[in-house]
Amino acid sequence: MWNIPNILTSLRVFLVPVFVTVYFLDWQWAHQCAAFILFLAAVTDYLDGYLARKLGQMTPFGAFLDPVADKLIVAAALLLICHSYHDPIITIPAVILLLREIFISSLREWLGSRGLSATAKVSFVGKLKTTAQLMALVGIVSDLEVFMGFPIYWVTLGTGMLYVATILSVWSMVSYVRAAWPHLRSA
Repeated sequence: MWNIPNILTSLRVFLVPVFVTVYFLDWQWAHQCAAFILFLAAVTDYLDGYLARKLGQMTPFGAFLDPVADKLIVAAALLLICHSYHDPIITIPAVILLLREIFISSLREWLGSRGLSATAKVSFVGKLKTTAQLMALVGIVSDLEVFMGFPIYWVTLGTGMLYVATILSVWSMVSYVRAAWPHLRSA
């Protein structure tokens, strides 16, 4: 059970309270440090899956914990940006992303309870959504528009990526529902 991919996934779960705590610290660079922690979590998300396949270390525990770890860190980041920005431009797509995650998790659980897990496999669009979402969240959480006097517009770019992630999220959700629809209708 404790192989390198599962340790990385467990690290991502451990990083959630660290990420939230650092975000709220009264430091000048607290948000940037939190964004770096979120970036590390995103890297472990890529690495754990890659290493599990490369090393042949895919386990049922890892298959369970990986999506849980993803949803925990993403949900925490979405809630933090809603709390910090109080802006419908950020809050509306963040809420859509959070609701989609809850809906798809419930759909997957329902399909799994009926032995239909293969119906809701992660798609390429879903992987693109995750990448766009994590890039957006790192940018927005960083709270940086200027660094050492140079404009970098990370929050602005992150907000744009948040909309890209939201569009991809809705697209992938529609794909999942279409794949599950025959099973939903027959139930």
